[in-house]
Amino acid sequence: MFVQRPVFLGSLVLGFFFFLFVDGQKCSKSSSLVGYESEFRMLQHQLRGVFTVLDDCSFRVSRFDMLSGSDVHWWGAMTSDFENMTHSGFVISDHKLNQTFNNQSFVVRLLDNVTWDSIGVVSVWDLPTASDFGHVLLSNATEQDSSSSKSESPPSESKDAATPGKSNNSEPLKAPTMFDNCKKLSDKYRLRWSLNVDEGYVDIGLEATTGLLNYMAFGWAKPNTTSNLMLNADVVITGIREDGFPFADDFYITKTSVCSVRDGFAAGVCPDTVYEGSDAVGSSVNNTKLVYGHRIDGVSFVRYRRPLNDSDNKFDFPVNATVNLTVIWALGVIKPPDVINPYYLPENHGGVESENYGHFSLSLSDHVDECLGPLDADNKYDQGVIIADANAPLVVTAGPSVHYPNPPNPAKVLYINKKEAPVLRVERGVPVKFSIEAGHDVSFYITSDFLGGNASLRNRTETIYAGGQETHGVLSSPLELVWAPNRNTPDQLYYHSIFQEKMGWKVQVVDGGLSDMYNNSVNLDDQQVKFFWTIVGDSISIAARGEKKSGYLAIGFGSEMTNSYAYVGWFDRNGTGHVNTYWIDGESASSIHPTVENMTYVRCKSEEGIITLEFTRPLKPSCSHRDRPECKNMIDPTTPLKVIWAMGAKWTDGQLTERNMHSVTSQRPVRVMLTRGSAEAEQDLRPVLGVHGFMMFLAWGILLPGGILSARYLKHIKGDGWFKIHMYLQCSGLAIVFLGLLFAVAELNGFSFSSSHVKFGFTAIVLACAQPVNAWLRPAKPAQGELMSSKRLIWEYSHSIVGQSAVVIGVVALFTGMKHLGERNGAENVDGLNWALGLWVFLGVVTVVYLEYRERGRRRARNLSRGNWVLGNVEEDDSTDLIDSRGGFRDKDDEEGRNGGRSEIQLEPLK
Repeated sequence: MFVQRPVFLGSLVLGFFFFLFVDGQKCSKSSSLVGYESEFRMLQHQLRGVFTVLDDCSFRVSRFDMLSGSDVHWWGAMTSDFENMTHSGFVISDHKLNQTFNNQSFVVRLLDNVTWDSIGVVSVWDLPTASDFGHVLLSNATEQDSSSSKSESPPSESKDAATPGKSNNSEPLKAPTMFDNCKKLSDKYRLRWSLNVDEGYVDIGLEATTGLLNYMAFGWAKPNTTSNLMLNADVVITGIREDGFPFADDFYITKTSVCSVRDGFAAGVCPDTVYEGSDAVGSSVNNTKLVYGHRIDGVSFVRYRRPLNDSDNKFDFPVNATVNLTVIWALGVIKPPDVINPYYLPENHGGVESENYGHFSLSLSDHVDECLGPLDADNKYDQGVIIADANAPLVVTAGPSVHYPNPPNPAKVLYINKKEAPVLRVERGVPVKFSIEAGHDVSFYITSDFLGGNASLRNRTETIYAGGQETHGVLSSPLELVWAPNRNTPDQLYYHSIFQEKMGWKVQVVDGGLSDMYNNSVNLDDQQVKFFWTIVGDSISIAARGEKKSGYLAIGFGSEMTNSYAYVGWFDRNGTGHVNTYWIDGESASSIHPTVENMTYVRCKSEEGIITLEFTRPLKPSCSHRDRPECKNMIDPTTPLKVIWAMGAKWTDGQLTERNMHSVTSQRPVRVMLTRGSAEAEQDLRPVLGVHGFMMFLAWGILLPGGILSARYLKHIKGDGWFKIHMYLQCSGLAIVFLGLLFAVAELNGFSFSSSHVKFGFTAIVLACAQPVNAWLRPAKPAQGELMSSKRLIWEYSHSIVGQSAVVIGVVALFTGMKHLGERNGAENVDGLNWALGLWVFLGVVTVVYLEYRERGRRRARNLSRGNWVLGNVEEDDSTDLIDSRGGFRDKDDEEGRNGGRSEIQLEPLK
């Protein structure tokens, strides 16, 4: 071992020197670019920093700021034009940049197959969006990216050009966004400056997350002033105009009000030239020189140059760079120029001190570095936003690329309503109308692909939501395209030409009113929750919104909480919305079982505590295991869907406890007719309707059938007892029918003939009412020994058939009434009553069969007992005249009285 150790150590030393030798050869400094230093040109994501070539295979990045992207890499290309950057560019390092950088420094190593000779541009590149966040030029090529500079008159040092081989001792190239110093004025406003004492000027940069038509002001207070620092102050007002170009003007403050000119005298916050009046032409009172300006990602930035010792002694103060002087700053709204006023004039800044305005002591010679990281605006796309209006078409044209927001950009881009590639904001459920006038070589379409230009040619998939190859037109013959984004449309889309890449920009799809996004809506019980739905094919999209603040919102499918399927929308501690599904088989927390349903487009949001949940699910779940509860959660659009709701203070995704239970619920389910788009509350059995049902059962199930049975089977009883029973039962039954009808009409405030129950019931009542009228109009009874007339025979048959039909239809009305009750209260509540009614009808039928059998046997026995002589007509036939033609009723005693109390017996010989 002691002999082998020196050999082993020697091998390590040789290997180390071999590695150094090989690595030194690979990372030599033979390139003319070694030592080259430049500053990044900011294009997006607030990128700024210093780039330095270290050797043949690495470079250093320092003072690097950038907002995070999606998939950001170091990118190389020969030139910065659109074709080269987009189609010929390539990744030059495996060092990724998927984070936010705050004034950081690091070294980046090139890939083994990449050399400086193959790179003319080093860019920070977002792969999914093909976006250039910022770059430096390594070649002598002139910057071709016109959108990278919006300066009206940029100085030579702000041009993004570089000379290869420049040493560390040579002056580095200055980018307009880089400065030597930076001071934080507020969370949304920063002051940057670079002092050049030898040349006698200071470059000042103002940047803020503020509105497009807002101003940024900075300047020096009047020397030796201790109060009311704004008066007689020398300030510069900067900002971004409506056309996207910057401005910077010298102002002098005589009053804390908007500039006004009266009788030839100016007062207020006015440009220096206004005070000069007609003498301002050709004067040099405006000594502020605009260098550069842009508005990127919702951040306004303006760079201007101010001489330290100004020749204007009227309105400008000399600045001693080594002395602390009082400076003032402010943010506010700009008043645009008009026919009277040719300037952008600042209005009252308002707001809170240290947020919208302030002052402090500053020495320009001091080194200050308080700005760590880039500014991040809440609204990054307010620069060119067009909100679609359903009543006004959007005119789509094509024009030159001037301020295209996504470099690198092609020469020609799309304009909407005369704005260059604006962000288009549309609402779900609101149709958008386009008037395509961009030319026959531009086919407009809405796509999921960021670049457009037919993604299939780049072996990428895309979804086309509107338009296509045929959607092109010209000014003389525009093509109309209507697109209606729905609730399933993604939040982010893009409008482009299908023939060229990157001509359009973003489409923001936002939620409109739920009533626009869904075809149908109803209020649930107590009107505390609103239910929305749309059926498309074999799926249904559902939304529910509470009408008061809550910690969670739940809707269920069922008559009550037990044995129902529930959908719960809630928020976790991080404020993230969730929609969970459950099967509930009891009333305790342990009876709530999570389920797994095939839900898509799930969303849950809260606005001031009002929760809205949304999801899309199939009407019939596709399950391989049918024993799982969620597999039985089917929705039949033709059957009313019973919906209940609940709200509470808290919900959790873990083990549920009694504290998670609801604090307020619906009192009853609402039956939602999905296909008709309507709903009605499920009713309990109202007492008055219960009385109605009992009275109708008493009439049609007992009294009226009993009256018919008495007339059929009780005539063998001597006297007119059968007739009295018949009349009493029929009159009582008919009276109870009318009384029950009045109860139902009064409770329901009328009735509709749309129900089968009402149709059958009304028909039975009409037939029953026809019976007394029929009896009143009956023909006279034939005399003894005479044949019965045809009218009398027809009457007897009609009286019998109408009466029996009325009872049969009345019994059918009883069954339809039970069905109607089941639809209102649930089938489980009336199944027992249906069985009982069916059993009662069955017993009635059995009774009729038995009585008919007994009656026929009695008749046969009577016929056999008569012998050879028949004693008159001792049996009352069915046609006995028991109703007087004058409308009164009479019995057999009355007839005997009219015959003198005698009865005649007719003897007939036996045959």
